[in-house]
Amino acid sequence: MQLVISKKGAALSIHNGRFMIRTQDQQHYVAVHQVKTISLHPSTRLTHEAITTALENNIDVLFIDRKGFPIGRIWGHQFGSIATIRKNQLAFSASLACIDWVRARMVRKTENQHALLSLLASLTTQEFDRQQLEERLQKIRHYIREFKYYKGADKQETFATFRGFEGTTGKIYFSTLSSLLPEKYRFPKRSQNPGLDPFNGLLNYAYGVLYGYVESALIKAGLDPFIGFMHRDEYNRPVLTYDFIEPYRQWADYVVCHLCLQEVVDDSYFEIKPITPTSSRYWLSQTGKRILIQGMNDYLHEVVQVDGISRSRLIHMELEAQGLANEIKKMNIQ
Repeated sequence: MQLVISKKGAALSIHNGRFMIRTQDQQHYVAVHQVKTISLHPSTRLTHEAITTALENNIDVLFIDRKGFPIGRIWGHQFGSIATIRKNQLAFSASLACIDWVRARMVRKTENQHALLSLLASLTTQEFDRQQLEERLQKIRHYIREFKYYKGADKQETFATFRGFEGTTGKIYFSTLSSLLPEKYRFPKRSQNPGLDPFNGLLNYAYGVLYGYVESALIKAGLDPFIGFMHRDEYNRPVLTYDFIEPYRQWADYVVCHLCLQEVVDDSYFEIKPITPTSSRYWLSQTGKRILIQGMNDYLHEVVQVDGISRSRLIHMELEAQGLANEIKKMNIQ
């Protein structure tokens, strides 16, 4: 399980061999063996014993910012694996061999966008232009083929073109997704940190939760999150996390859309801060964080079948990270 501590003023310690979460009005105990990840949000206190217990039991400890993104983590020396993986990963990132890996991920991402729009169209009770929807789905199918068959002169040109395809499909995808939501949750465009409307405020935080899981899966597999393939190298940016997460973004999209389709999201989910007389930024409140995190965790831990194997979505993702690490370890890269 993931232990999420987000209530302001909460403290994490050890009591009689169990994790103890103390808040202003109550205490809660969790057995150590039940915990895989601890997420600590701002204004949380923790003891030395809590940290060492987590390290001794191979529990990942994440420090989360107010936007939901991991800004640091503590993990034990058992995490990761043989250095050969990271040596080959660096060579793989500079080789032409990584193009097909990136291509496959972008195809999956775009196929997942198409699938989610088709699903939402079947679930929504809102009126929408069916002909326009089909035209936009056709455009997305066009870019699936572009990702599959584009052959650039070199790796740099190929990835630049892929980023162009990604930007175009993203605009089509989000504008179509907005049209399928109840009117009060529709949004003019994708806005990141801060979100300028309720939908983007929720989605930014959901992506942050997903980033934490993805980065943890990569580290556990022995991969270096800072050695990426398509996304450009940046200081203090885990660019492999950005590459690896792409086909999984629709998990977060689905959870947020599901909340909106239920029409349960209201102003209590947010801390709304005016920016200009006509716009505001939307940060999640404690209520919003609690409900969104629960929704994300329920979805990620739901058991689904992939290639004939039944596992939680989260385990399938971790297995894919391990598969990438194994393939890189065995490669003889020239």
